[in-house]
Amino acid sequence: MAGFISPTTLEQVRAASDIVEVIGGYIPLKRNGANFTALCPFHKEKSPSFNVNAHKQIFYCFGCHKGGDVFSFVKDYENIGFADAVRRLADRAHIVLETENNPVEQQVRHIKDSLLQIHEQITQRWQAALANDAAGQIARDYLAKRGVSEEAIKLFRLGYAPDAWDDTVNWAKSKGHEFSTVEQGGLIIRKEGADRYYDRFRGRLIFPICDEQGRVIGFSGRILSGDEKTAKYVNSPETPIFTKGKVFFGLDKSKRPLLDAHSAIVCEGQLDLIACYMAGVQNVVAPQGTALTNDHARILKRYVDEVVLCFDSDNAGQNAAVRSLDSLLASGLAVRVATVPAPHDPDSYIKEFGGAAFRDLTDKAEGFFDYYLNRLCATNEVATDKGRVAILQSMAEAVRKTGNAVLLDKYAQKTAMRLGVAADSVRSEFKKQPRASLQNAADDDFQPEEEPPSTPASIQELTLVTLLLQNEENVLWAQTVLDIEWIVHPCVREIISRRFELQSSGEWLGPAAFLSQLENPLARNLVTQALAEERPIVDPEKVLKGHLARQGVVEFLRDKFIDRQMAGLNQQMTNPDLQEAEQIALWKNKQQFMELKKQQLGRLQ
Repeated sequence: MAGFISPTTLEQVRAASDIVEVIGGYIPLKRNGANFTALCPFHKEKSPSFNVNAHKQIFYCFGCHKGGDVFSFVKDYENIGFADAVRRLADRAHIVLETENNPVEQQVRHIKDSLLQIHEQITQRWQAALANDAAGQIARDYLAKRGVSEEAIKLFRLGYAPDAWDDTVNWAKSKGHEFSTVEQGGLIIRKEGADRYYDRFRGRLIFPICDEQGRVIGFSGRILSGDEKTAKYVNSPETPIFTKGKVFFGLDKSKRPLLDAHSAIVCEGQLDLIACYMAGVQNVVAPQGTALTNDHARILKRYVDEVVLCFDSDNAGQNAAVRSLDSLLASGLAVRVATVPAPHDPDSYIKEFGGAAFRDLTDKAEGFFDYYLNRLCATNEVATDKGRVAILQSMAEAVRKTGNAVLLDKYAQKTAMRLGVAADSVRSEFKKQPRASLQNAADDDFQPEEEPPSTPASIQELTLVTLLLQNEENVLWAQTVLDIEWIVHPCVREIISRRFELQSSGEWLGPAAFLSQLENPLARNLVTQALAEERPIVDPEKVLKGHLARQGVVEFLRDKFIDRQMAGLNQQMTNPDLQEAEQIALWKNKQQFMELKKQQLGRLQ
């Protein structure tokens, strides 16, 4: 989508998205002179080194050196692509992007906006019913029995849907919502063969399901009374804003803890997640149901490298853990399994033993294949040929999905030990098993982080970047005297080349816009570093009075380039096998460099 957003629209979104207001919505900022500071959200620190410059509309951390503009912050903080960052800021500013200007897109957008509004309103309605209605006492009693605190109820916006067939229908009518739209959102159901509607959620404790931005997009309702034939949970159907296989309950609150921990604990139910989160184990998510899809795995891969499955200890929960392997492996995620001792689930385990004990349980979770081998041996007769063959085939099929020869050998040995047979025999049987293909669940938008250059940019190179970004006269002068080959650092070379291009084409829009035009994240960080570091810089090898002016900086870079070239020529001249003509040519080259070093660079008049 990013390719279809014009520079004009980007600037419109940027102008409507003050960086102090946007970042202040994520983390608490404190004014410090002309700037704002905070503890950096991108690395752990005790003293604030994260700075936001309102005048330049940039942020920069002097600790981890991450920086950029408002788009960069949303992209990095939310761990999303540039296009999605633009869309979120455009949504915030109520700006319609070009891609949504055709009638079909506008209609889709209108429906989604209407459904989001309806879901937010009904959430508030159900929250009020839980807090204040006499009929909500049954839900309040249930939550108290389960040990769910008032803080958790408010944080997760729990509610109560009154036990009536037409409460939501009447509510929608009072709000002026079209019944067809409310039905499309899954909140009411049209009676078959009639022009009447009834409520989907009745007499249930309501768990709002949010997208990654924290917007309510669906609901899960738990029954509080009734006969055993009634489904324990009723969930929103698929709607234009809710796709079950692409949504995690709690991700809007746990995404930062996930990034910090590099690991995700996946549990089954909403109450399990709430118990974990409130007990301080916050790198936790729950799929809508026990099945993990390829889309779920892609989402997790954006945040973590490892998944710890913590499903219920019954057969349904353990089978769900096994079924999750394919999607998680295909996304390149490491998988471990934490087994909560029966009869507990995560919620009851935390209630009895505490959050620290649960954290310890997940920290000590065994690798998936160790877990799987133990489960196979527990559910098959190891003493019988039939049981041994079943274990052998299941382990071979699972391990071969990794395509990893080391794991294959390791678990062939472990399987052999459990079965009491020779390891070579198991290796042979493992190799016979055809490798099952995995559907590629890798995130299409995922790009591996670029390796940083082996050496940082020099002080002089950063100073030159600062001069070229802040003053157009410096750019015009540098274009006439600077040879880009004098620049050592590849990102600085990229920045200066791009700056010259924009100057020549008349498309320079300022430093903030320039950040969005740089695709290399390392180059963006260097630009924000150069803009943020406003202290005078003095070179210890070539001291100039005051700060290094453009003349001194460029001459310094030129001289260093010449020194490198001359060192290379000197090295070549020591070769005893050189012919006289080659020696003379090298000497002439050296003389030319020596003369060049004596010349003073031109000045603008």
